[in-house]
Amino acid sequence: MAGKARRTTHRSSKGTKLYAVRDKKGRFKDIQTYKRAHRADLARKSKAETKSK
Repeated sequence: MAGKARRTTHRSSKGTKLYAVRDKKGRFKDIQTYKRAHRADLARKSKAETKSK
């Protein structure tokens, strides 16, 4: 099982906050807007939440 990908925050040229995920070599693997990524994180249920129901 892989660990949670570490995300770093950056700003775009327009000033939008971004989340960037890098691969083992340090290259960008995925870049998303902070707003979109954060909303997806909130929508997901944790294992503890699903187990309790």
